[in-house]
Amino acid sequence: MNLKNKKICLACSSGGHLAHLWTVKDAWKENERFWVTFEKADAKSILKDEKKYWCHYPTNRNFKNLFLNFILAFKIIKKEKPDIIISSGAAISIPFFILGKLMRKKTIYIEVYDRIDKGTISGKICYNFADLFIVQWEEQLKIYPKAINLGKIF
Repeated sequence: MNLKNKKICLACSSGGHLAHLWTVKDAWKENERFWVTFEKADAKSILKDEKKYWCHYPTNRNFKNLFLNFILAFKIIKKEKPDIIISSGAAISIPFFILGKLMRKKTIYIEVYDRIDKGTISGKICYNFADLFIVQWEEQLKIYPKAINLGKIF
């Protein structure tokens, strides 16, 4: 998928997911972009010079915040009009991928590095909405057979 001259939404949890997407910045650093993540110390520091939106958390099995993040995702996608949504998880990716597909946006999901033999919940859901699903281990192709294995990127 060509990222050249595309507006990108980078939606992920803070912590390792944010670090993961930041690691692949060579792929998106020349693009107009914005982030959606948790308002936490690491995100504030890493994204200090980036355009960002803070989403609702905690998200782990929190249906109220999932619902609120669906509303937030709709508003942000409608306002920003990204061409591509990229995520490495976790739960914040779900509303952005589902609504992104409904709004005809391209989606790229990068499954986390440390889940070798079983997928993440967000990965399993987003796999169904991803235009491009990237894994980092050959073993992950058993879980996500239509994925592309790029090898270690984190």
